[in-house]
Amino acid sequence: MALLTIQDLTLGYESRAILDGLNFTVDAGDYLCIVGENGSGKSTLMKTLLHLTEPLGGQILVGDGLKRNEIGYLPQQTVVQKDFPAFVREIVLSGCQGRCGLRPFYNKEEKRIAKENMERMGIAELADRCYRDLSGGQQQRVLLARALCATRKVLLLDEPVSGLDPKVTAEMYDLIAELNREGITIIMISHDIGAAVRYATHILHIGTDVFFGTREEYLESAEGKYFLMQQKKDAEKWRKEGEA
Repeated sequence: MALLTIQDLTLGYESRAILDGLNFTVDAGDYLCIVGENGSGKSTLMKTLLHLTEPLGGQILVGDGLKRNEIGYLPQQTVVQKDFPAFVREIVLSGCQGRCGLRPFYNKEEKRIAKENMERMGIAELADRCYRDLSGGQQQRVLLARALCATRKVLLLDEPVSGLDPKVTAEMYDLIAELNREGITIIMISHDIGAAVRYATHILHIGTDVFFGTREEYLESAEGKYFLMQQKKDAEKWRKEGEA
C-alpha cells in the first residue's frame, strides 16, 4: 500500500488556486523529486503534505501505518534561522518533540536517538558547538539529523542544497541517497534537474503541464527533455560568464 496517495488535489491561498487536479502516489522506499518553474506551487505542496496548509480541494490519503508525527522535515532556511543561538545537541534533540507528547523533557531513548543521528550525519563532535558558528554544510547536516529524529520512514526536504558550494552539495546529495538506500522514503523539492534525474526513482514536474512518473519516463517526456536542455544552456552561460 502507498505511503501517500494524492487525489485530485487543489492547492492555493485564500480560495485562489495555483495548482488543480494533482494526482500521484508515493510508495515506501521511493525517492521522489518535485521540480518545476518558480511559483508553480512546489513549496505549497510540501506544506500541504505536512498539514501546515489546507488544500482547497481533493485529499491526501496516508497508508502503511504512517502517522503525521512520523514525517521528518528539512525546510529552507531563512537568514534569521541560520543565526539561531542554540547548541547543536539541542537542535537535533528538538526533532524528538513529536515523541514526547505532554512530557516536558527528553528521556534516555530520545537522547540516544539524537546521539545516533548526529553520528549518522558525521556531526557528533559538533554537539556542543553553537549552531550559528557552523558552516552552511554543517548546518544542513544538523537539520537533517534533527529531521531523522522525527522519522524512520519519510523525509520531506525543501531545497536541501540551496546556497551550498559544489563540494558540499555533492556530499549532501550522497547523504540523502544513502538514507534512501537504508529504506527511508525521500520527497525532495529541487531546482537541480540534473541531480533529480541522477538520484530520484520518480519525478513530479509541476508547471503549465504536470508530469508524474519514473525517472526513465521523465527523461523521455517533453517536459524532461526541455528542462534538461534549458539547464545545460544555463550552465554553459554561467561558465562563459565566469571565464569572461
